[in-house]
Amino acid sequence: MLRLIGLVFMFLTTFPAFCQSTSKYQVGTITEVKVHQAAGSGIADAASYDVSVKVGDTIYVVLYTPALGEETVKYAAGRDLLVLVRKNTITYNDILGRSFAVPIESQKPAANLKQSKSVSRAAE
Repeated sequence: MLRLIGLVFMFLTTFPAFCQSTSKYQVGTITEVKVHQAAGSGIADAASYDVSVKVGDTIYVVLYTPALGEETVKYAAGRDLLVLVRKNTITYNDILGRSFAVPIESQKPAANLKQSKSVSRAAE
């Protein structure tokens, strides 16, 4: 009887591990930050930025709109952060642990970036 109760408790403690989602956060590096240009007009929207984030072998360009007109993202190039890449969004957590999702505007392989650096160095 004691073995049966022990077996049930062991099952109940391991069962939640099988029910959790398989979301996998990865380290991303902010490689570039540009002021977002509005599609129809040539006027820059100072409240939005195009942020390039390198995750693995892919560079994602996301549209980031800071709260209350903050401009700290301008100086974020080179910063590492944990991100969750989904189909159309990238999710990240701020310093307080709040989750934010930003839309992915485009993506490209990072291999082109490595090749262009090696070619430019060879030309020097």
